[in-house]
Amino acid sequence: MTAATKVLSAHVPLPLADKVDQMAARLERSRGWIMKQALSAWIAQEEERDRLTQEALADVDAGHVIDHQAVQAWAESLGTDQPLPLPEVDQQGAFRLGAPV
Repeated sequence: MTAATKVLSAHVPLPLADKVDQMAARLERSRGWIMKQALSAWIAQEEERDRLTQEALADVDAGHVIDHQAVQAWAESLGTDQPLPLPEVDQQGAFRLGAPV
């Protein structure tokens, strides 16, 4: 059984349309197949980006954050003879220094 479909159209710059046509020819696939693959990949990427954003916001709401000054001090120490350990957040949400790098 074939899934229901809907026709979508979009105006795209000619160079992008040419690339789609070139890809379709190279892969011996239709332009529509290329467009479905590209759209599916983009939607999956955006859904993952949203999931990660929501996860990060939940961490912030739970207090699982690292102090900006601690991160800045760690970053500035990376080019020195004695770099600081990577700052971490423990399971209770408190800041602590991690293992030495």
